[in-house]
Amino acid sequence: MRIAYFDCIAGISGDMALAALVDAGADLDEIRAGLAALPLEPFELSAEEIHTHGLRATRVTVLAAETPLVRTYSSIRMMLERAELGPSVLRNAQRIFRRLAEAEARIHRKEVELVTFHEVGGIDSIVDIVGTAIAIDLLGVERVVSSAVPTGTGMVRTDHGLLPLPAPAVVELLRGAPMYSRGVPVELVTPTGAAILSAMAEGYGEMPSMEVESVGYGAGTHELDFPDVLRIMVGPEVERRPVVLGPDAAGDVVLATNVDDLNPELYEFVLERLLGAGAQDAWLTPIVMKKSRPAVTISVLCAAAREEELRRILFLETGTLGVRSAPVSKHALERETVKVETSAGTVAVKIGLLDGHPVTVSPEFEDCARAARETGVPARRIYDEAARLASQDLDHGGLPPSGLADDA
Repeated sequence: MRIAYFDCIAGISGDMALAALVDAGADLDEIRAGLAALPLEPFELSAEEIHTHGLRATRVTVLAAETPLVRTYSSIRMMLERAELGPSVLRNAQRIFRRLAEAEARIHRKEVELVTFHEVGGIDSIVDIVGTAIAIDLLGVERVVSSAVPTGTGMVRTDHGLLPLPAPAVVELLRGAPMYSRGVPVELVTPTGAAILSAMAEGYGEMPSMEVESVGYGAGTHELDFPDVLRIMVGPEVERRPVVLGPDAAGDVVLATNVDDLNPELYEFVLERLLGAGAQDAWLTPIVMKKSRPAVTISVLCAAAREEELRRILFLETGTLGVRSAPVSKHALERETVKVETSAGTVAVKIGLLDGHPVTVSPEFEDCARAARETGVPARRIYDEAARLASQDLDHGGLPPSGLADDA
């Protein structure tokens, strides 16, 4: 599976994302050809090489005549549906605009279909978003992961007047993602950039295990004390093999704490913070403490290098007075990932292998949920269909009798 890791050195905007993907190898002429399918006013898309703090980077520019036209989410959705875009490009572009519309609807208390786009409805933003979707497809990217996101601080002038940074739409779009200001008094993350991450990134934190084949640097327009770039690394996922670690090795640890006085509504946010900060897994277990008090054990599986940061989150978010930790060794099945075409769209399915033989089938929940949101088909039906199709493919390839049929 091919991964794109978005390293948000100086945040992210739509033009930075498109530029970084072009710099990573997406063909600009093919992107222009794909964008020509959009029923838009005339525009020009160009790219140039620039240097910032010793780094070579690409900057893209969209030139178009100003227009008083204000587009709604509904009109953009219909425009995308009429364009001759590939299925994955259309799906990703629609998802990005949908996330933007949902964020604006929450902020302005509107129905999603009635949301109007001002800056984001401009030709340059539409080109940035659809161009990014085309570039991701050209590079064969199947998963997107992002670093923590620096947002900048201060105020920014918009069509709605002066707004605080990060902008309200950015805050809505990146709920649950790890953000920090970096102390820079400029807008490092635009709503378009935040929407791309919100729609495409499946997680935030450390760079995943991958073999980097290409690197792209997309330049912004700010004069900063550090490179104003978004770096995107692209390459195939490298599966981590099971390793048994000795007692002195820096392997995995499990953190645990018992909590009996936290508002239950906050547990979801605590888990989001832990997973967003790099936890491999986090879960809740109901328990009964002394004097028959009901409580919850919060457990976190993480690399030893992340222990201090995740322990800090537990202290800050739960108010607990103590966190236990213990080293663990982990044995995992070898894994392969296949793609199946369900009636609701493409779904990735993980295959667990024992001694080279498939023994488990696990459709990716996010793919099923995304397809369910886009088509209205129940997620459980998509999940079952994906598992069945993957099992059939394996059966045709010589699945052992004791293998996947029962697990599907």
